[in-house]
Amino acid sequence: MKTVTKLFAMTLTALAILTTSNLKAQTMGTTEPMTTGSGMAFKVGVGVQGGLFPDKSEMDYGYGADLKLQYDLTKEVAVFASGGYTKLKWKSSPLNFEFIPLMGGVKAFVFDRMYLTGGAGTGLALKEGAEMNFIYTGGLGYEWTNGLEIGAKYEGYVNNSASDLYFMKTGQFALRLGYNFKL
Repeated sequence: MKTVTKLFAMTLTALAILTTSNLKAQTMGTTEPMTTGSGMAFKVGVGVQGGLFPDKSEMDYGYGADLKLQYDLTKEVAVFASGGYTKLKWKSSPLNFEFIPLMGGVKAFVFDRMYLTGGAGTGLALKEGAEMNFIYTGGLGYEWTNGLEIGAKYEGYVNNSASDLYFMKTGQFALRLGYNFKL
C-alpha cells in the first residue's frame, strides 16, 4: 500500500507543478482553445505511461505507449478510443506479459480542464498461447489547451484461465503523460 500512496503523492505533486508553472497575467488578446466554439472537435493523442502493482499482485511494474483518438462531444464530455503497447513485469520470474490494449471510454471535464475518465476494452496478447480477456480503467487528469495532458489511473486486468501465461485478476496504478493534436 505504501507504493500506491507514493504514486498518488508524486502524481499530485507533478500536477501542482505543471498547473502553477503555466500561470500568466491576463492580456487583452484571445487565445484559441483546443475545442471549437461548440465544443466539438477531433483530437489525436500520443502518450506514455508507467505504473506499479499492489504488493499482493504477481506483477511488479508495467509500462507502455498509446495512440488515442478523442472526440469532444461538448466542452464537458468527450469519448475516446485507443490502442498501443503494454508490457507487464512479473515479480519472481524473467517472463513478461506483452499485449496491445484496445480501449474505449468517456472523459468528463468536471472543473475547467480537469477530467474524470473511465474505460473498458481488451488486450491482444503478443505471445502465442497467451490470452487477455478484459481491461477496465478509471482515473483523473488535466488537459491543457496547448495539448499537454497528465493523468493518474487504475488499470485492472482480468486474464483468461486458458492462457499459457495465466495470472489472477490484478491491476496497476499508473501515471500517463500525453500530447493531443487537434484535427
